[in-house]
Amino acid sequence: MSSGTVHVVDDDASIRDSLHVLLEASGFSVMTYKTATEFLIAAPFIAGGCVVTDIRMPHLSGLELQERLSSREVRLPVIVMTGQGDVPLAVRAMKAGAVDFLEKPFEDEQLIDAVERALQQSRTAEESERLAAAATRKLSELTPREREVFELLIAGLSTKAIANRLSASPRTIEVHRARVFGKLDADTLPEIVRIAQAAGVPPMKETPVVE
Repeated sequence: MSSGTVHVVDDDASIRDSLHVLLEASGFSVMTYKTATEFLIAAPFIAGGCVVTDIRMPHLSGLELQERLSSREVRLPVIVMTGQGDVPLAVRAMKAGAVDFLEKPFEDEQLIDAVERALQQSRTAEESERLAAAATRKLSELTPREREVFELLIAGLSTKAIANRLSASPRTIEVHRARVFGKLDADTLPEIVRIAQAAGVPPMKETPVVE
């Protein structure tokens, strides 16, 4: 069973305690919070994991908690727990980005499976952010001319076509091309394209003339 940090938010102490015991016994690290406000105070300092929250709580509901997290760009997957008759609220939560909802009473395995999916989503998001940061850092090392060559390379232009577009000699473009590959620590054009995708570099709006 995968480990990870699960943040349980529920105003019912007995539910918090039972979920804490169950999840820890299943190999997860668990933190509990008695109100959504208490969790929101801690949220900015949390790196990774997921949230399991009751949808009906005093002051701030689980749905409002989810909305606050989204508005503050706290990217933690959310699982909502609902009582009978709360399915419409759960559907709203799902539309707002919750990864799952569990209708009480639910089986232990249902919760564990949902948490596993949420934590996997969290790990995937963390890896994407890491790759994006690394790619952006590498691209920042390119000179303005190298950046032009880079963008034309990922648009699919040949060395000759890039030289024509930038009014430079093919030999000069080859030098810039080699520097681009070196600074981006890439050996092949597909690697260059993946770096562009990771950094969120948009495709060229205009289809260049290849020759």
